[in-house]
Amino acid sequence: MVAILGLIWGATFLLIEIALTELPPLWIASGRISFAMVLTVAVWRLRGGALFLTERTAWPSLALIGALASALPFTLLAWGQQFVTAGFAGVSMAGVALMVLPLAHFLVPGERMHWRRAIGFLIGFAGVVLLIGGQAFVSSGAAMEPLGRAACVGAAACYAVSSVTMRRLPPIDPIGLAAVPLMVGTALVVPMAWAVEGPPPMPSQSILAIVALLGLVPTAGANLLRVLVIRSAGPVFMSLVNYQVPMWSVVLGVLLLGEPFEPSLLAAMGLILAGLLVSQWGALRRLMARHTTMGHPPAH
Repeated sequence: MVAILGLIWGATFLLIEIALTELPPLWIASGRISFAMVLTVAVWRLRGGALFLTERTAWPSLALIGALASALPFTLLAWGQQFVTAGFAGVSMAGVALMVLPLAHFLVPGERMHWRRAIGFLIGFAGVVLLIGGQAFVSSGAAMEPLGRAACVGAAACYAVSSVTMRRLPPIDPIGLAAVPLMVGTALVVPMAWAVEGPPPMPSQSILAIVALLGLVPTAGANLLRVLVIRSAGPVFMSLVNYQVPMWSVVLGVLLLGEPFEPSLLAAMGLILAGLLVSQWGALRRLMARHTTMGHPPAH
């Protein structure tokens, strides 16, 4: 699931840049959240619409997750990408992993920060910087670039805090946990877009299809996968997706757009994978041991 999320989100920045040619940023965020909300709520209702499996005291946390996991980061990224390079946006998303590490250490039981995990995260981040190259930090020339960079970093912080908050929730149906924050995000972003950017413009059919794709795949589908990973493996493991996002973005650019292949790509991918291996060695070892045990019949 982590690998699939990295691939899906790696293609998202390209789709946003294309949508920005005809739509303002807040309406892009509104469109993708609305499409995702309709689909996810429909699936949730078809499954019975259950939410809380035990206590019903998590509504404030769900509202916070709705704001921090969809409304704010989608808006900040769409707005910030008007003024920064795609490389910087990719590096800022990799920063989610570094932000989650100390937050989870203090707020999530069993997610203690230790030297191997810290070294692994730093190795992975070094791989991301090598992957993107110096152009990630080259100025775009836009007068609003400092605020655009702050918006991208702010989006990363939103994802980090929402991941930790989600892990701390009581037992909740995963489909409902994916649906309710999207409902909150839609209720926040659509009125904001209308107030700031006026009535929604009517884009071409191709751009409308891109916004629908943004809502259905990297928002609705990927949001459900994100919930499942965080609830089962924890926010630290989930944050490893953000190292893969720029890697997949570059790979897709080479394969689909004919962008030049840089030799540093292989070295960067090696660093990223080494960082994942070092930081999650304990979890991977337990996973392999579990599959080995499942592969042998019990002794009689």
